[in-house]
Amino acid sequence: MEISAGGRLEVRITAADVGKRVSVRSLIEHGPSGVKFTDTVGVLTSWDHGVLRITRKNGESVHIVETALVAGKVVPSAPARRRGPAASYEELARAAARAWRPVESERLGEWELRAAAGFTRRANSVLPLGDPGMPLDAALEAVRRWYAERGLPAYVQTATGAEGTQELLCAELEQRGWVREVTAEVWVAALAPVADAEAEPSGVVLSREADEAWLARYRRKGVSEVALRVLTGGPSVWFATVPGDDGAPPAAIGRCVVDGRWAGFAAVEVDPDRRRQGLATEVMAALARQALAEGASAAWLQVEEDNEAARAMYERMGFAAHHAYHHYREPRNGSESSSESAAPSGSGSS
Repeated sequence: MEISAGGRLEVRITAADVGKRVSVRSLIEHGPSGVKFTDTVGVLTSWDHGVLRITRKNGESVHIVETALVAGKVVPSAPARRRGPAASYEELARAAARAWRPVESERLGEWELRAAAGFTRRANSVLPLGDPGMPLDAALEAVRRWYAERGLPAYVQTATGAEGTQELLCAELEQRGWVREVTAEVWVAALAPVADAEAEPSGVVLSREADEAWLARYRRKGVSEVALRVLTGGPSVWFATVPGDDGAPPAAIGRCVVDGRWAGFAAVEVDPDRRRQGLATEVMAALARQALAEGASAAWLQVEEDNEAARAMYERMGFAAHHAYHHYREPRNGSESSSESAAPSGSGSS
């Protein structure tokens, strides 16, 4: 907090600091016994009608009445991460988009509108990297029309918690009634330690195709032709399978897309009766070795915040969180219902 020469806390932020990273202390009206203040650090995304909105690293928006402010200052951007490969948000976002291609896309300025008959939000949402070429309200209206023409709800994929991410866009969407439905995280790591995680030869089979056995373990049952096009799309796609016993569905599966220096992991799934046997580690190690052979050096994956088992495994492999991403849905009307449900597993596919 800012402390004056006289030892007093001071508020040294104004509405002109919207868009900057700030640290504020404010009074708590009904806090726990003995607690009078709370501290908030994040991007100041708005200051309107006497209320500040601060977006934290995890995407949470905090509203603070300005009369409750005790102290505040602009603070430097978060320090560079010491774990995992250096990467900008935009570089990772583009790599992730190439690894999960829609069947239809269209440009709106620098935004990309993506559709795949409702198969996962990532393939059926706007990726807003840059300027849409028109005012935000006009852009959002164009987005809603585009998805309505395809019988789909409109989603915008945003991100928080890394340099170049979109806290301000999150705030603008929320002010317009868009609802955040899903939040997950992108984690990164050096690729070689992932490949070394399982040193012994394993029974993992690699293939360029998602065959019937692989699809039998994939958690989204009844994969459509459109879904298969998404799963098999990407620069260099590999599918891993640990065969099951006596013709049963595979014990474990995984997917990896190699794209330049990046290897993106997804759909790492294990038979519930075979968990805690190291099969997920075997799958990822086999895929990582293939990616290393193709020249990749860094890894990324997506994982939901509440998937503790997957997060613990990825931490052991050297992964660390890079940023959070969110899907905002257009405001609902009374009769609207979702055309799909997000169901990512370990390295999610929401």
